[in-house]
Amino acid sequence: MAASGSRFSLDDFRHEALSEVGSTNSECLARARAGDPGKLWITATRQTSGRGRRGRAWTSEPGNLYASLLLIDPAEPPLMGSLPLAIAVAVHSAVRAVLPPGGEPLEVKWPNDILIGRKKTCGILLEGERLADGRRALVIGIGVNILHKPDSAPYAVTRLADHGANVSPEELFAHLFRTMAEVLESWDEGRGTAEISRRWRELACGVGEKITVNLPDRSLEGTFAGIDEGGLLLLDTGFGRIMPIAAGDVFFARMD
Repeated sequence: MAASGSRFSLDDFRHEALSEVGSTNSECLARARAGDPGKLWITATRQTSGRGRRGRAWTSEPGNLYASLLLIDPAEPPLMGSLPLAIAVAVHSAVRAVLPPGGEPLEVKWPNDILIGRKKTCGILLEGERLADGRRALVIGIGVNILHKPDSAPYAVTRLADHGANVSPEELFAHLFRTMAEVLESWDEGRGTAEISRRWRELACGVGEKITVNLPDRSLEGTFAGIDEGGLLLLDTGFGRIMPIAAGDVFFARMD
């Protein structure tokens, strides 16, 4: 567990549920600019301008979970690298709580895609902004396919309903509210990175498999050799070279 005095205890988090919003991430950033102290969850029944990484659209019809968490100055910049892993551990735990036992494997693809049977069921988008007063706002956007999934995507997708989960967005969020607080407390502003990395490795998908990592300017191929202690992906490109990668889209051969 985290050291005493952690800033991420369950009672510190707040939640506001909206019926419709452009984007829960954008709403959180607007609250931050207006002076919100953070640890605020915004959920919405429907988003009209939902988005994923690199500007991709995200299906936002009622029946799925759309949630964003606002944090203010969550950690010193050098300790932020493991936060995406912590988020993945928390979301995995929440989804696991609503899936019937005995189904297809529930895994995490680096850094924080949640997969069921090697199909993506959750989108996570982190966005940050330096506020006028010098504080740093970070928003963790989480969209989980419960009843709906995208019609087209560059990877295989699924939804919880396809795997026997008869769950409402509200019920899934209740689990997420609890698991996120627990994991962030363990993360402890980055001081708990080693523990988070250990938990993430237990959930990891495809260690030892051939992968392609798409970067903004190129694609790299090699073997997924796991993660380092800071959460960077380790790509074995052959010839004895291990390349650490901080950000990129990962595709496994078995998923393509």
